[in-house]
Amino acid sequence: MRKNDTTITPVEERFLTESSMKILYKPEEKIQTIVVNNFPALGKLAALRFIEWVQNNPGGVISLPTGKTPEHFIKWVTQILNGWNTKKIKEMLEENGINTTVKPDMKSLYFVQIDEFYPINTSQHNSFYYYVNKFYIDGFGLDRNKAILIDASKLGLDENETLESIWPDMTVDLSLRIRHATNDLEKKQKNVLAKIDQWCQEYEDKIRSLGGIGFFLGGIGPDGHIGFNVRGSDHYSPTRLTETNYETQAAAATDLGGIEIARKRLVITIGLGTITFNPKAAIIIIAAGEAKAQVVADALTKEKNILYPATSLQLMPNARFYITLGAAKNLKMRQLELFSRNEIISENLIEKVIVDCALEKRKRILELTAEDATNDIFVKYIIEKTGKSLNEIAESVYNRLVEKIEKGSTVRLNTTFLHTEPHHDDVMLGYLPAVVRHVRSATNKHWFATFTSGFTAVTNKFVMKQLQSLKKYIHSPYFTILHKEGYFKTTNMNGRNRDIWRYLDGVAANNQDFKEEAIARRLLRILMEVFDEQDIARIEKKIKELEEYFNTAYPGQKDYSHIQKLKGMLREWEVECLWGYFGWSCDNVISLRLGFYKGDIFTEEPTLDRDVTPTLELLQKINPDLVTMALDPEASGPDTHYKVLQAITEAIKLYSAEHPDKPLKIWGYRNVWYRFHPSEANLFVPVSLNMFAVMENSFLNTFNSQKEASFPSYEHDGPFNELAQKIQIEQYQTLKTVLGRDWFYNHPSPLIRATRGLVFLKEMTPVELFDHSRALKQSTENI
Repeated sequence: MRKNDTTITPVEERFLTESSMKILYKPEEKIQTIVVNNFPALGKLAALRFIEWVQNNPGGVISLPTGKTPEHFIKWVTQILNGWNTKKIKEMLEENGINTTVKPDMKSLYFVQIDEFYPINTSQHNSFYYYVNKFYIDGFGLDRNKAILIDASKLGLDENETLESIWPDMTVDLSLRIRHATNDLEKKQKNVLAKIDQWCQEYEDKIRSLGGIGFFLGGIGPDGHIGFNVRGSDHYSPTRLTETNYETQAAAATDLGGIEIARKRLVITIGLGTITFNPKAAIIIIAAGEAKAQVVADALTKEKNILYPATSLQLMPNARFYITLGAAKNLKMRQLELFSRNEIISENLIEKVIVDCALEKRKRILELTAEDATNDIFVKYIIEKTGKSLNEIAESVYNRLVEKIEKGSTVRLNTTFLHTEPHHDDVMLGYLPAVVRHVRSATNKHWFATFTSGFTAVTNKFVMKQLQSLKKYIHSPYFTILHKEGYFKTTNMNGRNRDIWRYLDGVAANNQDFKEEAIARRLLRILMEVFDEQDIARIEKKIKELEEYFNTAYPGQKDYSHIQKLKGMLREWEVECLWGYFGWSCDNVISLRLGFYKGDIFTEEPTLDRDVTPTLELLQKINPDLVTMALDPEASGPDTHYKVLQAITEAIKLYSAEHPDKPLKIWGYRNVWYRFHPSEANLFVPVSLNMFAVMENSFLNTFNSQKEASFPSYEHDGPFNELAQKIQIEQYQTLKTVLGRDWFYNHPSPLIRATRGLVFLKEMTPVELFDHSRALKQSTENI
């Protein structure tokens, strides 16, 4: 251990040494922090620290998180416990300072559940009660009798009562705590609320009677929440039934089956005061990915404030943040240390520093002064490191930014594009303006490939509505004629295209009947493919079975495989309509449905045979000149984005080896989940007001399953096209600030003068791409 610092454990010492960073950078940081390279390494560190703590604290009290954040923590702990006596695990444990002669006594531990939705039936697979039982009680071999759990389906209820009888629409009115009940049902509800509040007090008492939580591991939410202690929570709060905020509801929407459900759910959560009750507690917050960089920076650098829940941990001597390099991106002193390790300062890094300085000062780059440079540690550093004057550096950055806009304003000709996306609306939300400008030239060819079936973004309510509409048409004379002609056969590509043409005719004519008929045509075609059935009477029986399923399934339930296929094909229909908007037929729209995407809590890693091979075959078939792909950082945005990136990267490696002389280009894009910094992108595509109108019209008319924004971003309460527009406008405003408004308003090109938004793209060679995606094997085998 480090001298005079007994709080750093052998495991932490090992990872600190590997990171070559200090555990605390005063005065900026107020909580000790360890940085690792990637998401799996984060799970490994947390797992090893947990094992180390359990060894030293038999019979201790632990509290562990739910959701996707602890994925690699759970995998590592399970692997260590199951392989304790194997040579590989023993060597790894010894390397990290853990005594391998004493296996952790998991049965001795007391387990505290952190939180739970309310109301929710805890037999549902999307309840946290189910999660902790599966992954921790059973998975880690804990003693169920020592588990302090939140069974929300029983709290406050008498024997003859159920959640449904007390909360018929599953909505809880907390005002009943302080007002009189107005009817018999409200009297029962008021009584149940009082019992739940009493139960929460007793839950708190149980935890404190054990001395409090000894080992707490948690994630940090988009608003900075710890547990469900959202922004604004009292730092001394106890266990309680409480409301959440929009950011938390949006983050929970996928688990609960949509924002419509999440808005109605309250939560039961241990409080910040519960977490910090034990002064000696090891409290670890884990955060991965650049999307968490700002909430991490706020938690570590702000003074104690209820707006930043994690600042409640500042006085806890054994509190830690374990974070990835991406999550550390906004910690200035750590970034400066990383800068200082570079032998040569890259142009991109110089550009980032100068742009950030100009934005902070709200100045044009060419107006930055010597005083500005002196007061900015990063600008000061690059001036010293490069030996160039501020004016020289600023002019170079200015010219680079102008060049990026000019490059993004040009149109490629005689180019074969392969546009790829994890989900069906990713290309549209990421860079539709660039697509539209390139589809106008008949010299270009375009293929659009979606890699997952995207079924998790389709609600049961939406499918039910589509089935009801089909029932109006299924016995119509025209459908009967089409059926006899073989119109609905899977192999009838002309019929598939006619579905789209009919729908787009309805959009053009603003004719709802045309659109509904086209949707019904496609849904009937989908049902015949899903059930391998052409007989209408049998299809009607299947429709009844589907209606019964959707009427009884709980929101967020994992669907059967044929339901997943049905929902995915509804999304495939939508994307075919989108590209039909711009003149492309079904032949040019490809659905790969990669096998790693199964709707499980933890998404599987891509594999060579199952996921990479189909991607390689697609590349071989199309032989593209330019491939586009979502380039979100790991753990920022849906995990499917990064896993699709891994599959494509591996396929391009194989493809490039087969075609070493082909000058393949890559366009990396981001959309509503994460943004490029201007220094990270090298193509800035202008977006006009007209293009915003095209994006809104095409999105709302084709992505019908997404119009109600059931699975929104925590940043915006509305459909994704609105957020995409907001982001593109913000990117334009950034460039307008650093270049100056006159550069745009007085530009000789009407394209630039009409610009009101910008799309950022990163053009790369295959070799440059490979640096952005770690190898598949390394992603899980981090020993």
